[in-house]
Amino acid sequence: MFTTRPELIGTHGMVASTHWLASAAGMAILEEGGNAFDAAVAAGFVLQVVEPHLNGPGGEVPAVFYAARESRPRVLCGQGVAPAGATIAHYRHLGLDLIPGSGLLATTVPGAWDGWLLLLRDYGTKTLREVLQRALGYARGGFPIIARISETIGAVSDLFTDHWPTSAELWLPRGRPPAHGTRFANPRLADTWERLLAEAESAGGDREAQIEAARRAWSHGFVAEEVDAFCRQAFRDDSGRDHAGVLTGQDMAGWQASFEDALTVELGEWTLVKCGAWTQGPVLAQQLLLLEGFADRLSYSKGAPTAETIHLAVECAKLAFADREAWYGDDTSVPLDTLLSRDYANQRRALVGDHASLELRPGSPDGRAPRLPAYAAADRSFDPALSDALGDPTVRRDGTVRGDTVHVDVVDVHGNMISTTPSGGWLQSSPTIPKLGFCLGSRAQMFCLEPDLASGLRPGRRPRITLSPSMALRHGEPRLAFGTPGGDQQDQWQLCFWLAHTVGGLNLQESIDAPAWHSAAFPSSFFPRNWRPGELVVESRLGADVLEELRARHHRVIDAGPWSLGRLSAVSRNPTDGLLRAAANARGMQGYAVGR
Repeated sequence: MFTTRPELIGTHGMVASTHWLASAAGMAILEEGGNAFDAAVAAGFVLQVVEPHLNGPGGEVPAVFYAARESRPRVLCGQGVAPAGATIAHYRHLGLDLIPGSGLLATTVPGAWDGWLLLLRDYGTKTLREVLQRALGYARGGFPIIARISETIGAVSDLFTDHWPTSAELWLPRGRPPAHGTRFANPRLADTWERLLAEAESAGGDREAQIEAARRAWSHGFVAEEVDAFCRQAFRDDSGRDHAGVLTGQDMAGWQASFEDALTVELGEWTLVKCGAWTQGPVLAQQLLLLEGFADRLSYSKGAPTAETIHLAVECAKLAFADREAWYGDDTSVPLDTLLSRDYANQRRALVGDHASLELRPGSPDGRAPRLPAYAAADRSFDPALSDALGDPTVRRDGTVRGDTVHVDVVDVHGNMISTTPSGGWLQSSPTIPKLGFCLGSRAQMFCLEPDLASGLRPGRRPRITLSPSMALRHGEPRLAFGTPGGDQQDQWQLCFWLAHTVGGLNLQESIDAPAWHSAAFPSSFFPRNWRPGELVVESRLGADVLEELRARHHRVIDAGPWSLGRLSAVSRNPTDGLLRAAANARGMQGYAVGR
């Protein structure tokens, strides 16, 4: 099979991410004696600088990881919660039916800083300065702007100029977006990090004491003070009106990142590892459980799936994502054990026919009647001209964004492994806080304004996020870490990768390069929560015959071009011979794997 790059193989360590500078930073940490967790933190900080349209310091970071010393997978929750003032009554009083996708009303407590530092403290070995120094250098001295950053800034330049002057000051030097390939710096962000480092090192020479001091300087100190003051101002959001935020310094002081048990699902010799139902992660497990009953009908030919394989995968995805809409959220009422049971999968699998379903069909776990949010129950008509479910982030002029995120996978010689999908705090999510050099996130848009749903808005609750890092054990040993940006598409593109690797028998790079697809036949997690019944987005490399057969099965096929879907990366470890492998996506021309 043709591949864009070789699958990397080595024995010391592997880093794969969505930007070459982040991968290089992570590998440098491994070469300096750091472990996989040190490397992931260093890469994550670099991504906040070099992919600012996809993540930032004001965002969040979930991760699944395996520490060799503990011999069990764990989850890092660096996803902040809804502020105390983020009540349904408040948004309804403002005349809103949906939480805007941009601006200050959509802000949750920023979680990335505390999440990264908690991981560094408990599982890393390096100091904060050591893991932050490369990102700090790019913020202070500049980094090369990729084309997508310029395009994103251009798309929202009127919003910046007319309504977000602090963002215009940073991102529109001389009144226009920085050109692709030019050098760009963010000295205000560098100043913020330098001040946090100074607070850390004032605690003395102990590594953990420094990290704790830096966490406190963020959540109880000058960062929280600046965030609190800035959120009292009103700015335009994609509701078309100006609103002040509800996030306060007290909200930041009252929240910390945490660790929790990973969700694990047995799939024959494999064990899938995901975050819980406060993410969309369990939908990958649901899809795979549904597909178990079709194992004899799944096949690949010359590195590409058959039309029947795609049809079955898409129909199973629709059922799993319908359950996401009805049941998932940060709530103890989520019937996750039933949703991930084989009895339930057997019942649901009977709904898969030979033709595409045009309905949203959540199930009834434990006999409970499903209830969809109002935006999901609305009638939808299909119009290919309105489709916005392609692989790259879609950014509207009002700041509304879909499918934006970054990803990092790392494995080291000791058997430590991590998959993490940082996101939020995009340069277009809310106005730049001028004294800090970054903006806040907009993840609260994923709440619905209906109190009796698990995804309903409630102070102190995590939004049901799309961020969905993945790991897999094989015969109980950590074998594979993988993931992709892409909003609602993450656990569909990961399914494409999984099927290519486990059914098609392709290696990591071949599995990433294999032609991909996804369905848009369920509500988006992003404002304005659109969906397209029957829509199937495909890469044309699947072949004209495959696309025609899918149309014959009543799928409403959107040809996205030959190389457009997904930004996957992956690393693996073979415990038998100790060989490490890595691969990264060539689509977009910036994801890279490195290692030796």
